[in-house]
Amino acid sequence: MQGFQQSVDIQSLISPLDWVVFAFTIALTAASVLYGNSLKKKTTNEKDNFLDLLLMGRKLTLPLFVSTLVATWYGGIFGVTEIAFNNGIYNFITQGAFWYVAYLIFAFFIIHKIKSYQAVTLPDLIGKMFGPNSAKLSALFNLFNVLPIAYTISLGLFLQTLFGGELLFNMSIGLIFVVLYSMWGGLRSVVFSDIIQFFVMCLGVFLVFSTSISTFGGLDFLKANLPTTHFEPLGGHGLATTLVWGLIALSTLVDPNFYQRCFAAESEKTAKKGIIISTGIWFLFDICTTFGAMYARAVLPEAESSTAYLTYAVQLLPDGLRGLFLAGILATILSTLDSYLFLAGTTITFDLLPIKWREKVSIHHLGVLSTAFISLILAYHFDGNIKLVWKTLGSYSAACLLLPVLFGYLFPGKISDKQFLFSSILGIVFTTYWRNAPLPGFYAQIDELYAGIVATSMGLIICRTLANFRSN
Repeated sequence: MQGFQQSVDIQSLISPLDWVVFAFTIALTAASVLYGNSLKKKTTNEKDNFLDLLLMGRKLTLPLFVSTLVATWYGGIFGVTEIAFNNGIYNFITQGAFWYVAYLIFAFFIIHKIKSYQAVTLPDLIGKMFGPNSAKLSALFNLFNVLPIAYTISLGLFLQTLFGGELLFNMSIGLIFVVLYSMWGGLRSVVFSDIIQFFVMCLGVFLVFSTSISTFGGLDFLKANLPTTHFEPLGGHGLATTLVWGLIALSTLVDPNFYQRCFAAESEKTAKKGIIISTGIWFLFDICTTFGAMYARAVLPEAESSTAYLTYAVQLLPDGLRGLFLAGILATILSTLDSYLFLAGTTITFDLLPIKWREKVSIHHLGVLSTAFISLILAYHFDGNIKLVWKTLGSYSAACLLLPVLFGYLFPGKISDKQFLFSSILGIVFTTYWRNAPLPGFYAQIDELYAGIVATSMGLIICRTLANFRSN
């Protein structure tokens, strides 16, 4: 399109007003964190301090619950907009609609089952439901599921686009900043930073969407400038490939961030209502990001897909709003990165280390530092491919952990610790084998997620059959 370039030096487009707005937003976020921590009641009780560190003392109100839950879910904005740039509304189906179903299942069928356990983490809950070995295995799953690899990449890409330099260097600088404020104040710092980040990120994507419509027009413009597959639900992909994302979305039912917010909520009612409200906000956010990225494809068809949305938006928006949008992108990434970084550190120190170290704040800080280092190494390994990170880590959770946990909800007390362990490990073995082995013909077309689910299901069936045989 006239006036728009396929690639630009973004720094050269940023005006002094943009930098002022950007800096003001960062300062406002810092002020919110300071305010949140000023509300903390001082106590010398180490156990109370640790509960506040992990769950904000189970005092998360509805507004705080909604803002932190919504903000936490969108750190991979470059991954989402890349899918929309390449495949159109297929992004809304795979990264939106499937997930709404999972959120509502959680709200209506799971919340009331978990509050009575008074658990601190998801592995802690699983340990109370099945046994200590199940808790340790699920902690390993969760550690790899919440390692903020994709969000470390997103932050590195954002900083690289803004300031240049190597991706590894930018990821390192960004992580250092996040580690510092994540360790101070714990979940309280994360939640209060999310308040500002929630408003800024939602306003940022809305500005791009609304300005695109006013500048270029509506659907007629998109249909005239995009491939027809961009308006097909499957986006040119097969049904089996698309449904893999649906199964990965169901891994929300074993997502430790979801559970942490629900454990921290002041009541079951708050958690349920908060998830329903959040789902409505996610719907609107996904509309904005999906169509915003589609406008980017229509205007900049030759742009680099991973950063096309950013390249498009900084050329579209006027001074001031451009700075707000950039602050929104940063807020979107940070709000997820800090949550995942903090929770991964919790998994290491609370769920995996010996009990005697469990409630020590200093040990938790070491866990956060270790998590940051591991995430940086793996982000470098995945070479900036956010979609591959989601697909790889999401497959293991959905294939190996989801079914045993759901079975435990539906049939309490019917799965023992050893049975949980056996079925999950069987799923791990088959998922890993299917992913790496050279498979012939038809079998090579079957995603490893399906193989893992079948193996885990067979493990559960074998365990229940043997248990029934022995009881008779």
